[in-house]
Amino acid sequence: MKLDMIGIIVENTALSLEFYRKLGWKIPEVAEGENHVEITLSNGLRFAWDELSMVQSFDPEAKISEQYVGAFLCDSPSDVDAKYLEITSAGCVGHKAPWDAFWGQRYAILKDPDGHKLDLFAPL
Repeated sequence: MKLDMIGIIVENTALSLEFYRKLGWKIPEVAEGENHVEITLSNGLRFAWDELSMVQSFDPEAKISEQYVGAFLCDSPSDVDAKYLEITSAGCVGHKAPWDAFWGQRYAILKDPDGHKLDLFAPL
């Protein structure tokens, strides 16, 4: 058995995809109203977005939770700062501004449009 796909539940697929494109992900344009989108990342892992209304059609108790999506490795500590500034300047929510973490990384935390947390990091 192997981990093949990670997915998140979102309120608005188009808005969420726009955010992840700002992170640099290559996500193709999708049809208006698309409620499930998935891509294959460079490491072979698939990532998916599912609209809450669609998920609730088979799991009425489903909800959007403030979960971590993952940690994104940046090219350098200054890249962490630059990407955080780029994303927050575009109106997205910063959760924790870049700092030098005690574990030896430049670190920052963003929130996507649904409140999912994403870490940006690079070794110091």
